[in-house]
Amino acid sequence: MARHVELFQLLKAKPCLSERAGHLAEEIEALGRQERRELVNRLGILPGHLLKGQFQLQLRGKSWRATISEQRRQIQQLLKESPSLKPELLAALPEAYQDGILLVVKETPLSEEDLPAECPYTLEQVMDLGFYPGSE
Repeated sequence: MARHVELFQLLKAKPCLSERAGHLAEEIEALGRQERRELVNRLGILPGHLLKGQFQLQLRGKSWRATISEQRRQIQQLLKESPSLKPELLAALPEAYQDGILLVVKETPLSEEDLPAECPYTLEQVMDLGFYPGSE
């Protein structure tokens, strides 16, 4: 369980704590939700761009690779700053993949039906600095 969640539960469980501590507990919980949302947002960009490169070969260029590299770097930084998010990474992938599909549909002529219903990439592939589908 994430440390911020444990701290939140501990603070809420102490009825003798002041109202100020209760507000602190709520802020800690909100921070945890915000960090998870950032993780899902960044993670969603990765499969979206991996799909765009796999299904729209003409989109593969420096900008495509740079976006993928930057998101991987930002996720690694987020995990370094908040190690408690690491267990969330695998659990967040299905939600992030759905966000990635929406990105592809919005930015390309592809439709949802053109794309795999479930993420075709493992978490290891998504986070692998050298993985670009179709580049093997």
